[in-house]
Amino acid sequence: MWHDVVDLGAFYASRPGLVAQRMIRRQIRALWPDTRGQSVLGLGFATPYLRPFRDEAERVIAIMPAAQGVLPWPRDEPGLVALADEAELPLAEGSIDRALLVHAVECSEQSRAMLREIWRVLAGGGRLLVVAPNRRGIWARLERTPFGHGHPFSPAQLSRLLRDSLFSPLRSASALYVPPSASRTMLRFAGAWEGFGGRWGLPFAGVLLVEASKQVYAAQPERVALSTRERAYRAIIGGAEPAPR
Repeated sequence: MWHDVVDLGAFYASRPGLVAQRMIRRQIRALWPDTRGQSVLGLGFATPYLRPFRDEAERVIAIMPAAQGVLPWPRDEPGLVALADEAELPLAEGSIDRALLVHAVECSEQSRAMLREIWRVLAGGGRLLVVAPNRRGIWARLERTPFGHGHPFSPAQLSRLLRDSLFSPLRSASALYVPPSASRTMLRFAGAWEGFGGRWGLPFAGVLLVEASKQVYAAQPERVALSTRERAYRAIIGGAEPAPR
């Protein structure tokens, strides 16, 4: 079940949310240090993590699932976010170089269809980066944060889901070793928590990050008849191929 977009926005405006954003963003940038000349897509509620790419990538866009809702982004600037079904993206085939999923794979009731649709819109050699709650982490056990909603994953489960959706996992990382507390004292030492947990490879990080590449040599799944929405999207984007099913 998708988390409400208003609650997501409120979390990222809070002290724990700002700390979580900083810790996760640090790992995202470590995995993707250079996106110059590339198009970057954020799906789910990825806008808190897209800002570093705006001054670097050729194009940055965000899509929020219809069942979640949408918030304007960026503020006081021309909008770069759209509302769509996560399994029927209004994008042309092969038009995206990097796709970032945050608050998405653990919430969607059609996660495999969503990942196949991302496979469709990724260019050859495109990369997918999934951020998902860690099943063994403390953050996944508390519903007062968005990481406590939906289906958490173990590293093996997340890698298996990606392989089943025609992706090859390449690298992984973890973040949010700091406990999910609103205490200023606790959050002040978030960097120390991250350094200690990452250095010793502790298993209780709040989130997992897995980067995967598109398997261009994999057989594409059989296509089915176009839905009304897919026909409308094809008309809008100029006859792009329908999503693989």
